[in-house]
Amino acid sequence: MNVKTLEKICAELSDALVGQKFGKIFPLSRFQMAIDFRLHDSNYLFISVEPGLPRIYLIKRRVRDLEKQSAHSSTFVLFLRKRLANAVLQSITQIADERILRFEFTAQTELGQTEAYALIAQLTGRSANLFLLDKHDYILDALRETFGDGQEIGNGYAAPVRAGAGAQENGGDKKRESFSAGDFESVSEALDVFYLEQEAEKQFKARARTAENKLKQEITKREKLFKKLNQDLSNHGDAAKWKHFGDLILANLADALRIDGKILVVDYFDENTPTLEIEADENDSLTTVAEKFFRRYTKARNAGEEISKRLEVLREELRNLNVKKERLTQAIAEKDESVIDEYAGAQQLEKPRSKQREKQAENFTGARRFESSDNFEILVGKASKDNDFLTFRVAKSLDLWLHAADYPGSHVVIRNPNRLEIPPKTLLEAAQIAAFYSQARTQPKVAVHYTPKKFVNKPKGAAAGLVSLSSFKTILVEPKIEVKDEK
Repeated sequence: MNVKTLEKICAELSDALVGQKFGKIFPLSRFQMAIDFRLHDSNYLFISVEPGLPRIYLIKRRVRDLEKQSAHSSTFVLFLRKRLANAVLQSITQIADERILRFEFTAQTELGQTEAYALIAQLTGRSANLFLLDKHDYILDALRETFGDGQEIGNGYAAPVRAGAGAQENGGDKKRESFSAGDFESVSEALDVFYLEQEAEKQFKARARTAENKLKQEITKREKLFKKLNQDLSNHGDAAKWKHFGDLILANLADALRIDGKILVVDYFDENTPTLEIEADENDSLTTVAEKFFRRYTKARNAGEEISKRLEVLREELRNLNVKKERLTQAIAEKDESVIDEYAGAQQLEKPRSKQREKQAENFTGARRFESSDNFEILVGKASKDNDFLTFRVAKSLDLWLHAADYPGSHVVIRNPNRLEIPPKTLLEAAQIAAFYSQARTQPKVAVHYTPKKFVNKPKGAAAGLVSLSSFKTILVEPKIEVKDEK
């Protein structure tokens, strides 16, 4: 508010408030309040000393709306109530060439004596404040803590000193035109509508930013996962290539040559029968090298299938999120608050507290319990619903999760409360259990996927027991149980 606008407001307030009694205070925020002067038309004096937007004028509100908006009373508000309750407003004046209004009150003490007070509404930007002065103009209390001559409690009040740029700014302020009432009945009414619209626009933009940020986070999260899955897929290599190498080594067992860590083999599967070089560990026999390539083939094939499924899910999620992003952009342009609130107000379900999870783990009866040779607890889900509960309600993020590859079976969890490195023997024993409690039990060897539980996800709408893995390793084991059953 500039000086000229404040002159008009001072005149309006004088006409409406002088001679009225100071009534109830509604603290609307830390630095805003509405004061009831018991006017017949539901008008209240509104004062804001927020440094970024100090202002004062009359507002028309329902009492219940003010009460609903009211915050806790500050010590300053309580002090005002005590000193100015039923005080009569004698005059309102503006300090010359300043954005400061002075309200003069007379109040009756409990002993019937008359006391004089002044309420200073200092609307001067960063130094904006409300002061209550005694009859000698000493500061009794202030809404905000400010410093400087004439600005501290106990000192005689003086307007804040302007220097340099501030003086130039005030000079320009005096030259600015006053705020026009326009089609409204008063400048107060025009200012109230203007600032309400500003506040609504500010809140709209804040909600829009919140909605945009939430969508952006969701999209970024999936894009990162998409990139990571593709990297994992690339790291596993070409399954067909590993199988081809394994087949070539077996086909050349009799005449393969080994030179400097490379195996020279004839590609009998190519009509031109070229000679190929295959890198391999010099200490491994040809059959061991072939077996390693077959393991890499199995791992790459299974990983390719699992990761491809997850990538397709992610593609669909990203498509949906980008559609939402376009819809949100359109809603912001059209100022459709219902769509923005729909996106901005989405909240995630709270995760169970750690104590609750521990209690659930202790009381969970849907799992078989084993103890590894290294004294790690191994839990095995009994049914599909038990698998879900075990994985997503009992297991913690750093527990190790296992499942037979390509076969239905139980979810297996190695509990790791101390976040230790799982010993190889415990991993082997748990993998054997996972293979045993699967439909691959009759196979001589079974591939078992294992990964920290944090990489296990539940696809939306998936059946009980069905999960997807964002990262995993594979071990080949014989289905059997060689550990102690805790039952």
